[in-house]
Amino acid sequence: MARRKKDCQGGQKSGVTRRGFLSTVSAGAAAAGLAGNVEAAPVEAKELKASELIPLKLTINGQERRVLVEPRWSLLFVLREKLGLTGAKPGCDRGECGACTVIIDNHARYACMTLAVEAEGCQVTTLEGLMRGEELGPVQQAFAEQDAFQCGYCTPGQIMAAEAFLRRSPDPKIDEIRRAMSGNLCRCGAYVHIVHAVKRAAELKRQGGAL
Repeated sequence: MARRKKDCQGGQKSGVTRRGFLSTVSAGAAAAGLAGNVEAAPVEAKELKASELIPLKLTINGQERRVLVEPRWSLLFVLREKLGLTGAKPGCDRGECGACTVIIDNHARYACMTLAVEAEGCQVTTLEGLMRGEELGPVQQAFAEQDAFQCGYCTPGQIMAAEAFLRRSPDPKIDEIRRAMSGNLCRCGAYVHIVHAVKRAAELKRQGGAL
C-alpha cells in the first residue's frame, strides 16, 4: 500500500490539536446525553492479515528498524510489542501521565499519542538510547544520585522529558525545570528530587557527560 511521505517536524504536527480533540469529545458526549440511553452493539477491533500490514522504516536510537504495522498502531505499541524496546511505559494511554515519553527529533513526545507511521523519517530516541553500553547517561546518573524516584514506573518518561529539555536549555533555572517537567506525573510525589536531578543532570552534561 503506497502512502505519501511525510516530513517529520518533531514538535507540533498539523491536524487535530489536543484542545480541539477534547472539545469534540465533550460535544459528542453532550449530544449523546441529550439523545437519551441508546444501546449500541460492541465493536471488536480485528487484527489485519500480514498481507494488509504497512511496511514501516523507523530510525530508533540511531539504528534503522523495519517493521510491518497496522496504520492505527501507536508508536508505544510498536516500540514495546514489535521491537522489544520496553523503556517507554504504558500508563494512561491518553497523553496525560508522560510515562511513555520518547524523544522525536529532539522534542519530547507521548508515544501513546503518536502513531507509529507518524515517526517515519524522524530520529526517535528511547530510554535505551541514552545508555553507553552498560554505563548510564548523565540524566540517568543524576536521577540515581538525587534519589529522584520511588516506585520507578514514571522514571523512564521523566528522564526522557528531562533529556529533551536539557538539549534545548543546557543551563536552566529551577522554575524553568518545573515548567518543562510539568507534563510528566509522579504518583509517588518525588517532584522535589526530580527537579534537583534535572539540575544535576545539566551540570553533568556541561562537565562533558553529554552523549
